[in-house]
Amino acid sequence: MAHSESLVALNGTQISYIGHDCKDIPDFLGETYGQLARRLDVSFNQLRSLAGLKMFTELEELVADNNLLGNDLRLPRLPNLHTLTLNKNQLTDIEALLEHLADVTPSLEYLSLLGNEACPNQLVSLDKDEDDYQRYRYFVLHKLPQLKFLDTRKVTKKEVMEAQARGAFMKVVKPKAEAAPNEAGSESNPLPYTPLPRGSRDARNHKGIRLNLSRPSFSSDSSK
Repeated sequence: MAHSESLVALNGTQISYIGHDCKDIPDFLGETYGQLARRLDVSFNQLRSLAGLKMFTELEELVADNNLLGNDLRLPRLPNLHTLTLNKNQLTDIEALLEHLADVTPSLEYLSLLGNEACPNQLVSLDKDEDDYQRYRYFVLHKLPQLKFLDTRKVTKKEVMEAQARGAFMKVVKPKAEAAPNEAGSESNPLPYTPLPRGSRDARNHKGIRLNLSRPSFSSDSSK
């Protein structure tokens, strides 16, 4: 891939490298912006690996929606990462993913997994209902009790208590049949996720949008 910085959108400490069909995060991105970046958006590529994040040691927010990331996903340790969105990838094994995130992202407070088989709702399967999704939330919060937002919803005190009491027994069963790597993510009309609690962006229009995604503000109503 050409080491062209013209493909990179830079806004202060926010770096966007969107829609370039890359399978890996290019080395030049980390070498040039790794120490600078606090927010990185690599959506709408064909990423199968995030190993290139090893240079982004100060990263606080990562958006990797609409890629080909699967159950072999591994992140380097990112101690400051508080926001992670992996919407519309190929993740099916929720337990393995959560255990990995618990190990390498100790500051994580906002996670979104919409559009993955690992997140059982009607975006991925019409036979899933709200009860399926709520059980998934309890299991995620059992594994990552520090989360304040999960997908589009704020985490409630009631959910945290339920996750502590019963979350361990609500593991989402991994689907028997997984889509082939070259099949998933190839739809001509990707779903327009708007997962961030304070955002109003369309997934088809990441480019050129100025994203003001400072650390989510969790005010005094967080106990509701």
